[in-house]
This record gives sequence, structure tokens and C-alpha cells, in this order.
Amino acid sequence: MRILLIEDDQVLQSVVRQSLTDKGHRVDVAGYGSEAEHLWHVQAYDAVLLDLNLPRSDAPGAGLTNGLDLLRARRHKGDKTPVLVLTARNRTDERIAGLDAGADDYLGKPFDLAEVEARLRALVRRSQGEDSVTQLAHLLLDRKGRRVLVHSQPLSLPAREYEVLLELMSPPGRTLSKKELSEKLSDFDEALLDNALETFISRLRKKIVNSGASIRTLRGLGYRMEEEKA
Repeated sequence: MRILLIEDDQVLQSVVRQSLTDKGHRVDVAGYGSEAEHLWHVQAYDAVLLDLNLPRSDAPGAGLTNGLDLLRARRHKGDKTPVLVLTARNRTDERIAGLDAGADDYLGKPFDLAEVEARLRALVRRSQGEDSVTQLAHLLLDRKGRRVLVHSQPLSLPAREYEVLLELMSPPGRTLSKKELSEKLSDFDEALLDNALETFISRLRKKIVNSGASIRTLRGLGYRMEEEKA
């Protein structure tokens, strides 16, 4: 997933970003309101983690902007990106205000990092109308458990290879261009180059060779996951 983290606490920002990156996600970070508005406008995200109060800009004494106003503005423009609100404010009326503004879920600080990732996965599945399990021939991908099985046997994949397979299996049969895959698996600090993507694809092909599923290259179009013909 490509995720936008909007959080001004640099320690928390670093911890959450590292935790999600270790899971194979690409994370862009905004520490103040105007930066968050810009990133959210120019880049499509699978999900957004939003703090409710943050500086309006990096200028001294710039004041605060309301995260709820930012969320309302994006929803008003028709943006349906799943949003998980992270905040130290955990009163019932404030949770209701966040949900009424368009948040999809609400998690009070302090929180468990594993729960953040689990909730994000659930929100994205819900927004895309996907089941947690997708199967193609003898290849099964379990999003909830972050597992891949071939002939019911676990297949161990590094985080980046798992994320490539996840994109190709969501759903299988869909053609994804190199640009689309690179954008999903890159952040603003580190772009995924074509040769790195091709390496991940090559490794995946070898690992699923006996699954009955294959990654097809469509010249000039991209990649597509499909069942091998008998």
C-alpha cells in the first residue's frame, strides 16, 4: 500500500513510518497542514493516517490547522481514500466528530503499531470491496494474515515481493503498468526504478512456477496475473 502519514510529532512519525515500511508499505510523511494538503492533492494513496491537530506550516508561530477541516475539504472534493484518524483525544464526542467529518476509523494514542497496520488493511479491503483471501489456480493470497500459499504450503516472501504480488492479485486479471506499480511501491524519498521492479517480478515468477498462476508481461502495457492454460 502507499500511505500518507500526517503527524507532527517527529518521534511518533518516525516510529510509525518505520513500522509500516518494514511491512513493505510505501509511506509519505507530512508534518504540517499545508504540506499534507499538497501531498494529498498531487498523489493518490491507498490510505491516510491523520492526526487532528498539526502546525499549519513549518514557519515559526504559524498556528494550528484542524485535521477535521482538511478531511472535510478532501471529502467535499469527492476523495474517498480510507482515513484512519490517530489522536490523543479519545473522548466520545470527538470520535463522533471525526467520523462525521468523513473518517473511516478512529484510534486513540497510545496505540499498538500492529493494530494500526491491521486496521489500515481492513479499511483498504473494505474500500475496494475485496475479500481477505484471493486465489488463482493453486496460488492463494491471504491479506489478513499476510500469507501466501502454493498448494496449501506457505511461501515465504520478502516484504517488497509480497507487496508486488498483492498489487497484481488485487484482483488478478487486471493489467498494471510499470508506472502504476512503481507509484504504489515508491515514496517521495525513494522511487522504485524499473530495473528493481523487473527484479521483483523475476523472483516472483520463479517462486510461483508450480502454482498454476503466472505473471504475464504485456509489451507496452505492463503486467497481468493470470491462470496458466492447460
